Amino acid sequence: MWQYILRRLLISIPVLLAITALIFTLLQFVPGDPLDAYAPPDQPMPASQRIALRHALGLDQPPVIRYLYWLGQAVRGNLGVRYQNFEPVNAAIGRAMGPTLLLMGSGLLLGIVVGIGLGVISTVFRGAWPAAAINILAYLGIAMPAFWVGLVGLYVFALVLHIFPAGGFDTPGQPFSVWDHLDHLILPAVLLSLNYIAVFMRYTRSSLLDILGLDYVRTARAKGLRPRTVLGRHALRNALLPVVTIIGASVPALVGGAVFIESIFSWPGMGQLFIEGVDARDYALIMGMTLVLAVAILLANLLTDLAYALIDPRVRYG
Repeated sequence: MWQYILRRLLISIPVLLAITALIFTLLQFVPGDPLDAYAPPDQPMPASQRIALRHALGLDQPPVIRYLYWLGQAVRGNLGVRYQNFEPVNAAIGRAMGPTLLLMGSGLLLGIVVGIGLGVISTVFRGAWPAAAINILAYLGIAMPAFWVGLVGLYVFALVLHIFPAGGFDTPGQPFSVWDHLDHLILPAVLLSLNYIAVFMRYTRSSLLDILGLDYVRTARAKGLRPRTVLGRHALRNALLPVVTIIGASVPALVGGAVFIESIFSWPGMGQLFIEGVDARDYALIMGMTLVLAVAILLANLLTDLAYALIDPRVRYG
């Protein structure tokens, strides 16, 4: 197991290098100048000041030199400073990571628990109206994009029904309160989880139907075991392997969905920070966030592979 983990970590190094090099190369073709973020549109920056600022930021160096310098600093844990306010990128990412992990974790947890639960219900009541209703809702959840779900959910539940706050991480001017944070978290987390509820439900149902038709399940039934025991102990555990694969593969899409949800609900996380970096053409911030997100996705894939051995003892890594 440890050899497998070490091998996967070593393979991840060239993958990270390729990702960062690709993003850095694409940034060179983005129109505009990062120095525009330092001066208002109605007050052009003098040419001499632009030259001095460009030299101070290292933008006058060839792209290859700038990338190698950034890479050397990143290996030491220094992701540079933001162009707009000279704030360390490490501090900006550290400040935004907590809210993003809270939102993504809540959305993914809701997707897993509710999706698997609905998948089991849909399998048990297959052919009846509960299964048909769940399947229709699943198709709708898969078809609706995150940005559309966020806008509609914000309009209906915050602006029309006034059930949840319209955005933000907490209520301005009020002392810290767990319930206040939960009140602001529920709506964006639920909207973020809708697509994953639908996906996990469909995979759970499909996998369970395949497992229930196997010989060992029929043998368990023939031995007189209760249907609940057959479903929970013998069928569901083996049916979760494909679902675990989808959970790991959903992390990149979850990051993309969080960007839309955070923008719509003014959630102070990495999605909103990434959009700020793109708007300002803040290369250091974009590169730093790309590295952090790539590491997170690779670790999620590794944890997904390791979860196989916990769910199915037949799986071993050498």
